[in-house]
Parts: sequence; structure tokens; C-alpha cells
Amino acid sequence: MFAVLRVKIVLCLQDTTKQEIGADMKDKIIAYLGQLYPIAEGLRVWLKKTLKERRLARKELLLKAGERGDFICFIVNGLLRSYTLAEDGSDTTVWFMKEMDIAISVKSFYEQAPGREYIEALESSLLFYITYAELEEAYRLFPDFNILGRRLTERYYVLSEERLHCIRNKKAEDRYRFLQEHHPDIVERVPDKYISSYLDISTGTLCRLKHSIP
Repeated sequence: MFAVLRVKIVLCLQDTTKQEIGADMKDKIIAYLGQLYPIAEGLRVWLKKTLKERRLARKELLLKAGERGDFICFIVNGLLRSYTLAEDGSDTTVWFMKEMDIAISVKSFYEQAPGREYIEALESSLLFYITYAELEEAYRLFPDFNILGRRLTERYYVLSEERLHCIRNKKAEDRYRFLQEHHPDIVERVPDKYISSYLDISTGTLCRLKHSIP
């Protein structure tokens, strides 16, 4: 009986610790959102109640092509990449997202339709997310959240424009320099085969650039 009681106490303490960690991570997300636009107390309470946790192991998929991406995720820890698959099985990296970025399949989420991309974890990752229906509820209950949503959308499109700027440069060296200057942590954390896919260059060219550019 004492052994069973001890196990129950340990499990209870573990659950309490997980809840405390989850609450701290939610506070971190809310603090970040508050930098984009002030968070009213009612919205703060709603977010802490509504945000749900998702943990991904390295190489685990968050979304597959053909599935509906019915969620918008805030990355607390970890690194994700989005990619598409060609008919021959080769993949093309579309974007990377890391701590305090949002992970979303934009077309799938806003049109509530099957997506065309895969989203996978390149590292063990901790995410918190809300669904499309919950986002709509937030817009309805908290008018100021519409401004926050617009700010998040603006940030996403700025990152998208950065990528277009990066891959439109004709010289491979320019593409790599841009990534190195603006996202040095991506260069350090992401395997070369995904970086070369993202920059549309060969792994051999990437290796040469890494050695020639300090």
C-alpha cells in the first residue's frame, strides 16, 4: 500500500511540475505577443486557458501533405522546417522556423483545405497551438486581437519576403551570405542538405562557400 501511495505522490508531483512548466511557457508566448501589441487581461486569461501543448521528437512530422493544417503553432523550443515533395521523391525546403516563430501551413489554415507541404521537427521541439476555430473565437471575443493577428501576419510575410529576396539573388554566394548574415543560427543548426535545398544550390557548393566565406 505504501509503495502504491509513493507512486501516486511521485506522479502527482510530476504532473504538477509539467503544469508549472506549461504555464511558464504560455507566459513566455504571451509576453512575446505583448511586444507586438498590448495584451488585455481578458485575452491573457483566454490564451492561458486555450493554448495547448504539443511536443515533437526529432524528425517527427507536425503536418503531412494532403492533411488540413487546422492549427497555428508558437515555437517555444526547437526548430522546424517546411518542405514539398516532387514526384521523383526529392524534397525542396520552403522555410525554417525556430524559437518564438510561428509554424503554420498558410493556405491550408486560412482556406481550411488540405495542404501541399510537410512540416517536420529538425530538433526535439515544444510548441503551443490554437486551432482555426479558436482563432476565430478570439477575434470575436477580443477585437484588439484582430490587430495582434495582423501584426503576426505581417511578420510572417516579412519572413516570406526575406526568403524570396534570398533565392532571387542569382549568385549562390549572395544567397549564402544573406542567410549567414540574417539567420546565423540556422546555418549552425540545420544540416547542410536542407540548407542547400533551401538556397537551391548543391551540397558541394554549400561546402565550398562555408570554407571560403568566414
